[in-house]
Order: sequence, then C-alpha cells, then structure tokens
Amino acid sequence: MSKPQVGIQLYSVRDRCQQDFLGTIKEIGEIGYKNVELAGYYGHSAQEVKQALADAGLHAPSAHIGLSVNDPAIWDNLKSQVAYAQELGIKRFIVPWYPLGDDPTLDDVHKMADTLAQAAGIVKEAGMAFGYHNHAFEFKQVGDKLVIDHVLDRVPADLLFAEFDLGWVKVGGQDPAAYVNKYAGRVPVVHAKDFKADGTDAEIGKGSVDWDSALAACEQAGVEYVIIEQEEYDVSSIVSAKNNYEWFKARGWI
Repeated sequence: MSKPQVGIQLYSVRDRCQQDFLGTIKEIGEIGYKNVELAGYYGHSAQEVKQALADAGLHAPSAHIGLSVNDPAIWDNLKSQVAYAQELGIKRFIVPWYPLGDDPTLDDVHKMADTLAQAAGIVKEAGMAFGYHNHAFEFKQVGDKLVIDHVLDRVPADLLFAEFDLGWVKVGGQDPAAYVNKYAGRVPVVHAKDFKADGTDAEIGKGSVDWDSALAACEQAGVEYVIIEQEEYDVSSIVSAKNNYEWFKARGWI
C-alpha cells in the first residue's frame, strides 16, 4: 500500500483565516503543504477560493460543512452548501459534528443516522461523497454497541464514509489503529490530532496517540489522506502548522 497524502485542516489556522483567509491559504502553500481541508470560506466566493488555492499550489479534496440540524431550513441550507462545494470542485463533503446530546437514547442515535443518510443522498446525487467526522461522544455505549458503530451499521457504506479523528478516537477510549482497521475501505480520510494528558491539543507526536500503529493502519487500510488538525497551540497556529508538517516530512510522508 502507498502512503496516504498529508494535508491540513484550515480550522487549525482559523485565527489567521479570520483576518486574511486568502493570505492564509498562500502561507500554507509556502510551508510546503499540497493538500488542505476547508472549514468555512470567510465571505469569499467559490471562484475566489478556487483561484487562491490554485495560486498556492494547493488541492482541496474535502471540506467540513456543518449540517444545520435544528433549523427548519436544513435541507435548503444543505443544497446551497452543496452548490458552493460543487463550484469549488470539492470531492468529499464532510459533516464535522452532530448535536446528539449528553445522554442519548437509541432513538436519538437512529435519528442521527437517518438525518445523515438523508443528507448523504442529496450530496451523493450532486456527485460528491459524504462523510462524518467524529469527536469523543460517538464512542459512548448506547444499547448493545457504540454510537459510531450504530451509525455506520445503519447507514449504507455507499452513502456514508467515516473520517476518523484519530485523537478523538483515543480520547473516546478506543484504539485508533483498531478502528481504522475495522472499517478499512470505508475510511478514505482521517484526521491526525494529538492530545496531551490534560486533554489539551498537542502537536503531532507530542501527545498520547500511538502514531506508529495508527499510521501503519492508515497505510494498510488504503486511507488516501491524513489531514492534520490542531485547535490549541503552545506557540501559535502557524508555527504548529509548520512543526506538524516537519514531523511528517521527517518520517518520509511528505
């Protein structure tokens, strides 16, 4: 198996994106990244974003796009997001979070799965693949299995793929490598996120995740992209973006 390509989720540098989104895209390209996952467009048109990515030598194979679950206009909102993503040329449309609540019932979990399935049908019809990005709460036990397993069992694989966030899988009490292996063939993209013992974000390799086993599993399972994400920093977002890039480069992944 060939190594997955490495990229960065632009939420990692959201402070800079808020100030100058197009300029931040240029900075990320200058670090050496070739792939980014988008998380918002900061008021720019699809054509403006597409041009900035091209100028920076960046490819955006996926984007995090919220699903406005509690809004009566959820499906109209989704169709607008789909149209923007189509114009941008996004290949994978990924929902980054679902408001499941702290003490979900099995009905709540089924509603989550069915909502994702309905959204997936709309996205698939538009020519994109549809995925879901986990946090830790999806690894709670509800009934006879974990939330994430209920969802992935209930929604067909041709409608929904998993973007496992390897750090959150670990925080959720599971082994990242084991989950990548369990759903091999249904995990085209993962997030590389690391956590310190106190629960705060760490740069890759400075936290609790066993990256040797996790990345070996990604390679074996045919994962196409490993997307770095970091939300808290000891120095700054852009310095951590550089350090995480260098971590992968030193290991021959870039």
